[in-house]
Amino acid sequence: MTPTTSDPQNHSSIVADGFVVVDKPAGLTSHTVVARIRRLAGTRKVGHAGTLDPMATGVLVVGLNRATRLLGHLQLADKSYDATILLGASTSTDDAEGETVTAASPEALAAVTVERIEAAITGFRGEISQVPSAVSAIKVDGKRAYERVRAGEEVVLKSRSVTISRYDVLDVRRAADGISVDISVDCSSGTYIRALARDLGTELGVGGHLTALRRTRVGAFTTAHTLEELEESFVFLPIADVAADTFPRYDADAEQAAAIRTGRPLPGLKLEAGQTAMFDPTGTFLALYEPHGPLAKPTAVFVS
Repeated sequence: MTPTTSDPQNHSSIVADGFVVVDKPAGLTSHTVVARIRRLAGTRKVGHAGTLDPMATGVLVVGLNRATRLLGHLQLADKSYDATILLGASTSTDDAEGETVTAASPEALAAVTVERIEAAITGFRGEISQVPSAVSAIKVDGKRAYERVRAGEEVVLKSRSVTISRYDVLDVRRAADGISVDISVDCSSGTYIRALARDLGTELGVGGHLTALRRTRVGAFTTAHTLEELEESFVFLPIADVAADTFPRYDADAEQAAAIRTGRPLPGLKLEAGQTAMFDPTGTFLALYEPHGPLAKPTAVFVS
């Protein structure tokens, strides 16, 4: 995907439909980042995929205008993270922002070796059952779990199945306050890295919480730009480029394109299984279609 650059001072030069891959800084919510991009792009129709907590940094995929509708169709389920776990204490939020709930004795920490850490992590690879952190954005009776926790309520969430396809230990460092473990993880959507930190500490019997988190990949998106860089030069990926790189491509003739624009089924068109990106003779991305017996039918139409 080749990015396009526009002058943020001239909003009319920014493409109507596209994606911005932001390197979210620590301390900002994903909602705040979206608000900043809304101002830079000069449009109110902005959305994002995969919320990052304020303490987290890294890749946040933001859609502009009609590209917001394509977000739900992109292959964004797989994500990658780099993180640091501190073994030796559990907290109320499973990260460094919470209050300490338990603390391990020096003797218990001394018994935690690199070999024990590696052995414990083996049990968290593959498809696992994970209880999300209580301060997640999951709704409980219509209210976010983290809102209930911050209001002093006790929240117990149901476990869910997630897949950890890679869980590597990069470094282990001992310090006065515990053992810091740098990890790198590839996982499915819905995985909570804070919960991985909590559960590793529990498995080792010393408690654990997250002290740093950076998302390095969302689907195929890896190269991100800081908000400061986007202020200077607004870099985005046109919707047509993302669609062509993500899905099989079909270039329709003028008659077919007219039908696609109104979402009509196309008879006798043999498409690959799954979704195909449909383009008109000028190269404009029109819609996503998929096979239905002898017909090709629209999944979503992006032009009128």
